[in-house]
Amino acid sequence: MGSSSSKPVVSEQDFGALLRERALGFLTICAVPSGTRWSKRRFFEVSASADELESFLDDHGARTNRTFSAFTELVASIRGFALAGMQLAHLDRRVDSYGVAERLPEGGAGVLEHMREALRFVQDRTALLMGALLEEARERGVSDLQVGQGQRPDDALEAPPRLPNNVDLDRIDDDDHRIAKVASNYLAALEMLDKVGIEPMVEAERREEFLRAKCSEETARVWEATVHNLQSSYDTYVKNTVLETGDPRLPDLRGHASAALHTLGAVTYLTHFVERHERGLRSDMADSVLQRLVPRSQVRDVTLNRLLVSAHAFIRSGAEIASSLLPSYTRVSSAELCLREGVFLHARPASLIVAIVQHHGTPVELEVAGSRCNAGSILELMVAIGSNPEQRTFVAHGDERTLLDLERLFAADLGEAGLEELPASLNYLRQRK
Repeated sequence: MGSSSSKPVVSEQDFGALLRERALGFLTICAVPSGTRWSKRRFFEVSASADELESFLDDHGARTNRTFSAFTELVASIRGFALAGMQLAHLDRRVDSYGVAERLPEGGAGVLEHMREALRFVQDRTALLMGALLEEARERGVSDLQVGQGQRPDDALEAPPRLPNNVDLDRIDDDDHRIAKVASNYLAALEMLDKVGIEPMVEAERREEFLRAKCSEETARVWEATVHNLQSSYDTYVKNTVLETGDPRLPDLRGHASAALHTLGAVTYLTHFVERHERGLRSDMADSVLQRLVPRSQVRDVTLNRLLVSAHAFIRSGAEIASSLLPSYTRVSSAELCLREGVFLHARPASLIVAIVQHHGTPVELEVAGSRCNAGSILELMVAIGSNPEQRTFVAHGDERTLLDLERLFAADLGEAGLEELPASLNYLRQRK
């Protein structure tokens, strides 16, 4: 049986020789002259090279070695900041084409300046971290490189030329429904961020309390993934279709989602940086170096007052577009749903109603004894049903495609005889986990 003591051990001197060879490429990137332009491509090259070197360091246990732990943490921090910078550099390059500025407050000047301030912060701190890594490398005998001795990256300032857009633009199947679902998901993403209570906070203690309670790395990844899924759905079903070319609201909506997505991506990386610091994964030496170069209070200020505030503004300013798309691409109707004798609407069939609404992705309200509730929320549905246990007839309001499946569910007695007895059109209910 193996153990950690049986693993081969390399001396610090021998590892230093290995590191000199392995780190040369990345350290050369770090040693470029001051003032070198930070493009998306440069951020990518820094992050990719840092990731490769960090894996090498971790494979050899450098993170838990007193001599090389600070070197390792500097590499990891550079990688994280470069990834945040890549998101913001991409947004800075594309934001004019997204068409979001005109819908932002005061023409977007404040929000866009916040985004660019965050980009400048990330650029400056990445450069400081790279300078500190070169200094650490010299102290450990890994390299003699200094800032200015590296070669400037080959990065053209002009946008690359594009091929003619002459592919056949086919209509998508059930295109109205797909667009309605994207618009509905967009409004759900806005509701998610609205509930967070994002607002600028100057006082450091209040800001820290808010971020600790509302913006963990796990939560930030959920926000980012939600908007990413929204954009991916658009790109799969709507992008480059005849419908998109004929309705300018559609690419505008994607522009707002994309602006928020890249901003939230930077939030995730900066939150990760702070939480790594909090979990005590760094040595005392690395901790003091990083705190000097990248003060926590500055990272938190940029995370909330520049990035989160901007991401929320990007999403909120596109809400009017999403709201206008829903009636354009849904066929709103009403349907009376009746329970047959001996059938009751309790928690299990209520979950099937919610599943149908969520499957179609467009809003549906269920009228129970004259009051309406969100049929896509199990909580609202159960409260409405529980408050009216004798109710036998309900009215659903929403897109007719969703209502048709609800009618099929009620006709099949809410699946009380078993899901296998449901019609084939409701197969997706049987496939739920």
